[in-house]
Amino acid sequence: MNEACCRKPRYRITTLGCRVNQFESDSIGAELRARGWHPAEKGESADLCIINTCTVTAKAAMQSRQATRHAIREHPGATVVAAGCGVQAEPGAFSKIAGLHYVVGNPAKHRIPGIIAEPDGPRRMEQPQRICPSVMKMRRMPQTMLPAAGGRARPNLKIQDGCGDFCSYCIVPYTRGPSRSLPMRAAMEMIAGLAAQGAREVVLTGIHLGRYGKDLAPRTSLYALLGRIAAEAVVDRVRLSSVEPGELSAEIIRMAAKEGTICPHFHIPLQSGDPRILEKMKRPYGPGLFAELIRFIHETVPAAAIGVDVLVGFPGEDRQAFANTYELLAALPVAYLHVFPFSPRPQTPAGRLPDQVAPGVIKERCRALRRLSREKSRAFYQGQIGREVTLICENRRDPASGRLKGVSENYLTLLVDAPAAYANRLVRCRLTGPLRPQGAFAEPLE
Repeated sequence: MNEACCRKPRYRITTLGCRVNQFESDSIGAELRARGWHPAEKGESADLCIINTCTVTAKAAMQSRQATRHAIREHPGATVVAAGCGVQAEPGAFSKIAGLHYVVGNPAKHRIPGIIAEPDGPRRMEQPQRICPSVMKMRRMPQTMLPAAGGRARPNLKIQDGCGDFCSYCIVPYTRGPSRSLPMRAAMEMIAGLAAQGAREVVLTGIHLGRYGKDLAPRTSLYALLGRIAAEAVVDRVRLSSVEPGELSAEIIRMAAKEGTICPHFHIPLQSGDPRILEKMKRPYGPGLFAELIRFIHETVPAAAIGVDVLVGFPGEDRQAFANTYELLAALPVAYLHVFPFSPRPQTPAGRLPDQVAPGVIKERCRALRRLSREKSRAFYQGQIGREVTLICENRRDPASGRLKGVSENYLTLLVDAPAAYANRLVRCRLTGPLRPQGAFAEPLE
């Protein structure tokens, strides 16, 4: 029998951007596998290439277009689909890419496995088929297939999508639409499903996670969902992705201090520590509220890892405004920073503001904050030496040390000298060494 006739169709998904994109790619992959597709191995030619794009910065948008062109070159004859936020923001730019078959916006992204199976094959099209309905009328989250947990030690679960805040620099509301939530019953079923597949931790993700449940009937909240997860013990632990300062409630923080199910790890967007810049950004808080929140977390959950997003070079950010940001962060007990340079995005008011900061100045300020981030990380790890933590070991070893790698409940990347049987297990460890590039050493206590 001809081997080519028996070959299963192969797909490859390239994902740029956030955890929400990653979950959506995993869901698309799950449905493709249910329809008989197989993931292409490294170096293997694919019959279908999907590029799940990002547009949160100009660099991300450029990289999304580059990834699309790369897929077309590397997989001649494949059906190529560009999808997601980059496409939603600039469908025309992707429609001009020669060799692309489908341009699919966020509202239709979950339908890609069905779209490519339609009778009108892509090879009959002279131009890419554009499927980019408006996001502004979206009111419900589509029910997507549950991805397999086996490929990830700590799988993501999207429980919320969209944002209605329209911060002046942010393109996301224009590409994701209004806030909408996964009903609590469905969320609990999906968490239980991931746990049944072997997941020990589930990372709850969303575009505006703190708005979870506000659109549901009856109305609910992120706090209520976390309480139910803890009460029903459907999974060993859950971790929150980014939550806005005004939506990370004292109740959630106290729950993390009390319930071992909720990871003591909070990622909080600051963006700027200058009150004038925050107002221009249309952020609904000031530096004082942010500082109070960080100190409350540190007092309530002393071992918690606190990560912070910072946007550098917003129009009008002068030397003093940047100094205010730097000094605020230097004074607070944060564990790490995610630093982003300001990038004018289409449709957003900030791209049209005067007093744009010079690119060279933005780069230097980013370097300064990244140096501060490294100092904060070293200090956080140093303060954990001697403490006991619970590690989820991954199924891979650090090449330099030969140790298993894993992540603790408070987001420490640790390396343990343990057998392969420890992979995907909860392992009680004691931190023994300071931060290295690959992580910090820990010894198992079992």
